Amino acid sequence: MKIMLDAGHGFNTAGKRSPDGMQEYEFTRAVANYARPLLETYQNTTVYFAHSDNLDVPLQERTDQANELEVDVYVAIHANAYGTTWNAANGIETYVNIGKPKDAYELAQKIQQNLVIATGLSDRGVKTADFHVLRETNMTAVLTECGFMTNRQEASLLQTETYRKTCAEAIVKALTDQYNLKLKTSDSTNKEQPSAKNGLYKVQVGAFKDKKNAEELAQALKKLGYSPFVYFE
Repeated sequence: MKIMLDAGHGFNTAGKRSPDGMQEYEFTRAVANYARPLLETYQNTTVYFAHSDNLDVPLQERTDQANELEVDVYVAIHANAYGTTWNAANGIETYVNIGKPKDAYELAQKIQQNLVIATGLSDRGVKTADFHVLRETNMTAVLTECGFMTNRQEASLLQTETYRKTCAEAIVKALTDQYNLKLKTSDSTNKEQPSAKNGLYKVQVGAFKDKKNAEELAQALKKLGYSPFVYFE
């Protein structure tokens, strides 16, 4: 399985930043960097980057590289914006080509669902567009927008490492579910699983070794109107 991750834009891309100065590429590259090692824990999986920290790679070069490598799936990671000033536009949305290819649409639905569940942001749905990276790639391609840089609360989230990791994990989960990827080691599957009758059903946003990271996400969620709590077990 060959996967190409495309961190949208670059450090020198003009205009792609929040009103308080966070560049979109700061966010997108971080998500890609967190996602890559997670994906590489799965069998027969190779991950490529379409972007570079050294220069802003043109879109044509990105899609040409993906086509030459004959990757199986192309995932473009972005942060959204509505205008250039703070406003109320908010939420997660994911795009496929206007032709709405079946595999891309199924993957986009999984990415959308996982991101919405993991982040707690509003669901703007899966949409179609004629974006270059969706149109010029020969493989399954999706583009996801992980929150608005022009929304004060979401911009605050986008600047945290905890939120970036959360987005990466959601995208990886969607990919592993869509393509039924298997972990390289399966020690955990050999352990006896607890019976649902005797266990508990739990919902959590994240689990962290560093308490600071947990508290950081909790504070960000509080700003969005949620009532999270942090516990240690």
